[in-house]
Amino acid sequence: MTSEAMAGGEGAPRAILVIDDHPLFCEAISMALKAGLGLESVATANTLTDGMARLAEGLEVDAVALDLNLPDVEGIDGLVRLRAATPRTPVVVVSGLTDDRIVAQALRAGAAGFVRKDTPGDALVGAFRQVLEGEVYLPPDFTPPAAGDGAEAALDDAVGRLTELTPQQLRILSLVCAGKLNKQIAFDLGIAETTVKAHITAILRKLGVHSRTQAVLIAQKASYAGILKA
Repeated sequence: MTSEAMAGGEGAPRAILVIDDHPLFCEAISMALKAGLGLESVATANTLTDGMARLAEGLEVDAVALDLNLPDVEGIDGLVRLRAATPRTPVVVVSGLTDDRIVAQALRAGAAGFVRKDTPGDALVGAFRQVLEGEVYLPPDFTPPAAGDGAEAALDDAVGRLTELTPQQLRILSLVCAGKLNKQIAFDLGIAETTVKAHITAILRKLGVHSRTQAVLIAQKASYAGILKA
């Protein structure tokens, strides 16, 4: 069930997927959401790969709670990939990170809300209820960052461009970032090399660049490496 269904009054939410690599937090948020929202179930996954696999296998959820720091994710990349794979399912970032720049970038990448991990249980439930009703939830103390310098503007632009890529294009871009050639990418994904070339051409066009190297740089800018270490 999507947020559109909730807004249209088609019934109470049934299930939520929590993607977080801390078992105790998964258990705590699962209990809070299940009790507070009257959910039938809360599914959990410890990595983005596992979470996306469960969704691809047919797991139906009304929303996803996503941590930004996962073993197989660097920065905003996980949110971008998840949003591309499930564009109609609202994703709420639940993170211990507090920098307003991260909140702003998560929203730019398509998050339906941002909840800090130290949020009390009742406020957490209220945040998800708001998102399920089709609204966007922001931390009460969030202050939109002022217009940044050239580096921050470049990061904003990178995130915006990456959200235009399809799931397959994001997979191919990740392999390009890993240094793989078209032939290797074709083998890994089980597709023709000409198809890989077509996808890369589309990726370069969407990112507004002219080379694979420039595309990799954009992907790296969106990793949040600088912000997460700040």
